[in-house]
Amino acid sequence: MAKAIPLEELPIFSNQNLPDPDFDYNGGAAFLIDKPKRWSSFQVVKFLRKCTNIRKIGHAGTLDPMATGLLILCCGDGTRTVSAFQEADKEYVAEIVFGSSTPSLDAETTPEKRAPFNYLSRKSIQQALDDQFSGLIVQIPPMYSALKHDGDPLYKLARKGKEVKRKPRQVIIEETKIMECNLPRLKLYVKCSKGTYIRTLADDLANSLGTVGHLIGLQRIAIGEYKNEDALSVEKMEEIFSINDYASNIDLH
Repeated sequence: MAKAIPLEELPIFSNQNLPDPDFDYNGGAAFLIDKPKRWSSFQVVKFLRKCTNIRKIGHAGTLDPMATGLLILCCGDGTRTVSAFQEADKEYVAEIVFGSSTPSLDAETTPEKRAPFNYLSRKSIQQALDDQFSGLIVQIPPMYSALKHDGDPLYKLARKGKEVKRKPRQVIIEETKIMECNLPRLKLYVKCSKGTYIRTLADDLANSLGTVGHLIGLQRIAIGEYKNEDALSVEKMEEIFSINDYASNIDLH
């Protein structure tokens, strides 16, 4: 089996290093893509296949359809390098609303529970973050996730109203910072290890404060040293690869 291409040798295409339609992507490459809201990670994969005519494409860490921001995709022989990106820390800007919760822990489903939140303050939220959500923590993955149970993705079971026991996992919260606090809304910067569910972090934070909450917005701004500000938009990719109106016609249902 061929070895993974070292990161320093892998062509990485971004706004600073624009892709060339005539490049041989079978030999291996990575793309920094700014995932649009409502697109699934797999829809971005399909889009890149359309651009490059390469079937062998994988992403280095999925994003929920509601989320936006940096998605790194590897193609051709570069897919063997995906794990190097996956292992890197991730950085997010999360928007949380307190006082209501949803089955999916985000805005993809309708709020079902409500609880008082008027007693919250920036200080109490910061204290909870410092005391309970710093360093090594334990999370239970949400039912609305791509993890599988007996071969079925959990989100498919959740949509049928089923719930199964999920194994807790350890993740690391490297840093949190309150960016805005206009209660009931909170904008939070999070730097964390791979495998961290920001939806679960939002839910657990609210519960630790004696209320409920859910995620209403999420942007991934970095994967390791790679920044979303350097990522290519799908519109820019359409321009480079001479694809007409693919993004506007994509089925988001």
